[in-house]
Amino acid sequence: MTIRYPVAPPTLADVAERAGVSRQTVSNAINNPDLLRADTLTRVQEAIDELGYSPNRAARNLRTRASHLIGLKFSPAQEGTANAAMDRFVHSLVETAGGAGYHILLFAVGEEDDEALRGYDDLLRSTAVDAFIVTDTYLGNPQATWLRQRRAPFVAFGRPWDDDAADHPWVDVDGAAGVDLATTHLLDRGHERIAWIGWRKDSRIGEDRRSGWTRAMHGRHLSTTGLASRTEDTVSSGREASAVLLDEASPSAFVCASDTLAMGVLHTLRDRGLQPGQDISVVGFDDSQVAQVIQPGLTSVRQPLEEVAVEVVRALEGLLGHPPVVSPGVLLTPTLAVRETG
Repeated sequence: MTIRYPVAPPTLADVAERAGVSRQTVSNAINNPDLLRADTLTRVQEAIDELGYSPNRAARNLRTRASHLIGLKFSPAQEGTANAAMDRFVHSLVETAGGAGYHILLFAVGEEDDEALRGYDDLLRSTAVDAFIVTDTYLGNPQATWLRQRRAPFVAFGRPWDDDAADHPWVDVDGAAGVDLATTHLLDRGHERIAWIGWRKDSRIGEDRRSGWTRAMHGRHLSTTGLASRTEDTVSSGREASAVLLDEASPSAFVCASDTLAMGVLHTLRDRGLQPGQDISVVGFDDSQVAQVIQPGLTSVRQPLEEVAVEVVRALEGLLGHPPVVSPGVLLTPTLAVRETG
C-alpha cells in the first residue's frame, strides 16, 4: 500500500527559488510592488500563480494591525416565533463580506445590556476585529453610544432612533413603506376593515411599521378606530389578539408586524373554521421560510436583506479606508410576496 503524505503548502522561499530572486524581493512584490522593476514583478507573480502561493494572513495581520474580521453579535432565535430573517441576513453578509476580503466573526453574549457590552469590550481589547456591525438599534440601546465613545468603527443595521448625536453609517429597511404596500394591496382587493396587530408601543420599529397601515387607511378615508392591537411578538400573542379583534371589530383582513404574529392569526382562523385568503385575508412581515412553505402560503412583506448586506459592507469599506469615509444612512424599500392568504 502506498502511503500518501500531505503536501506542504508552498512558502515564500519556494517562490523566491522558482523566480530566481531573494525572499525580500518576493515580499516586496506582495506588499510594495512599486519598488520592483516591471519584469521582476511579472516573474515573481508568475511564480506565485504557478505554485499557488498564498501570503500568510496571520503574518500580514501582525504587520498591518488589521485582522480583516468584522464582529457581529448574534442572538439565538426566540422560541415561539417564526422569525429567521437574521439568518438570511447573516448568510448574505458572510458572502458579501468575503468578496470584499473580510470575514464575519459571530460572538454570542447574554441578552442584558451589560453582558452585550462586555462582549464588545473583550473583542476591542484583544484587537480581534477591525469593526463591528450592530443590529440592535432599539430605543435606549447603549451599544452604539458605547462604541462611538470608544471610537470603534461600526455600521448599524437599523436607524439611530431618536439619537440626534448619531453620526455613524447605517442601513435600514423602510418598514412603514412595506406595511403601506401590504395594506394598499388589501385595499385594492376591496377590503375596508383591515386590522393591525403590532408590537408594544416602546418598539420604534413596530410603531414605524404601524404608521404605514395608518397612512394607507387614512389615505382612503377609512377609520382605524378599534382595529389595532399591540402585543408581544409570539405566535400565541398573535392568536389571542386576532381572536379579540374578530369578536370586537369584525375585520375582513389582518396586517401584522411580523410573520410570527400572522401565524397566530392563521391559528385563530383555523380554530373558527375560517379559510385564510377567502373568508379573512392575512399579511405578515419578513417573508420567512415559514411564510413560504405553510399551506396556504402566507402573503408577506419581504425585506431586501441581500441588498442590506451589500450596503453594510460598502459602508464598512468606507470606514476602514485611508482616509476613512462615513457614508450617509441608506433606507431601502421592501417588496410584497403575494400568496394565497392575501
